[in-house]
Amino acid sequence: MTIPYVMRPARLDDFESLMILAEESGPGFTSLPVHERILRERLEKSEKSFAGDLDQPQYGKYLMMMVNDETGEVGGCSAVKAGVGIDQPFFNYRVITLAQASQAANRRHDMDALVLTNEFVGYTEVGTLFLRQAHRGGGAGRLAAQSRYLFMASNPDRFGDMVLAELRGVVDAQGGTPFWEAIGRHFFQMEFTEADILSATTDNQFILDLMPKYPIYVDLLPPEAREVIGRCHADGVGALKLLEWEGFRFERTVDIFDGGPLVAAPRKLIRTIRESRVVTLREGEASGETGLVSNDHFNDIRISLIEGESRGENEFVTSGAVLDRLRLKPGDTARLWLRS
Repeated sequence: MTIPYVMRPARLDDFESLMILAEESGPGFTSLPVHERILRERLEKSEKSFAGDLDQPQYGKYLMMMVNDETGEVGGCSAVKAGVGIDQPFFNYRVITLAQASQAANRRHDMDALVLTNEFVGYTEVGTLFLRQAHRGGGAGRLAAQSRYLFMASNPDRFGDMVLAELRGVVDAQGGTPFWEAIGRHFFQMEFTEADILSATTDNQFILDLMPKYPIYVDLLPPEAREVIGRCHADGVGALKLLEWEGFRFERTVDIFDGGPLVAAPRKLIRTIRESRVVTLREGEASGETGLVSNDHFNDIRISLIEGESRGENEFVTSGAVLDRLRLKPGDTARLWLRS
């Protein structure tokens, strides 16, 4: 029996639940700051995006909430940003390798350096994936993660050909991070948490104003900073594994504040999108196959875990409870992804 969770578009009345998620997500979770104005603005932007009230779809920011359909309790969230680097710069450090050689000294070695870049303009970003502790397990994490790809499959023209994800880097419970202490603090002259809030509330001009314009040699950084470059937070290890399973790969690009990894993949090659198909749903008692199902309605997307049985390539039999969660009737079509 599948758990009764459903992913649905966030609403303005989700504010209190979203604030709880932000408080529990901890320091360094940039997309969920404990900041009332920012969270309200994100809910408003998401509602407009789902309603199609944006003149330019590439500015769309879609936030989905994971809700227990029986109790109404919000257990988590995830999001899709249609295009990054369009309305404001999307800065990262790319790790490049410089070959050093001297015939006179009979020496040759390679050195890594960090270069500030804004090279992912137009990429779609998946992120804001967070589940409350009591709502983890039983497939809830997969639902929150994979629902973003089924959502993109419902209207692919609204999203970029390439998709990226940034994972939170190594940050402790007090908001301290070795990467920031080694680099950012010297140039910004502020705490990590303050820079994190500024990046979420401004056009990021302060990064252009204050960040170093020249490469930073990795070997000159303290060992504790070198060790966390490209490493994700302990809470993000599961999310990283899911991203790699989908086909995302580390691009040798990291966050400028905490050094967390950025991964990317072509949208058409993302596993959930590639393996999903549109079927007609039938109501009945059936089991043996499990996966995820979406009503494929872009403006009122609803995605749920599903259990049932395939009848050929074009039909799938499942329970009435799943149909109710999707707000569909027997005979309606849906987008289905099954575990192989």
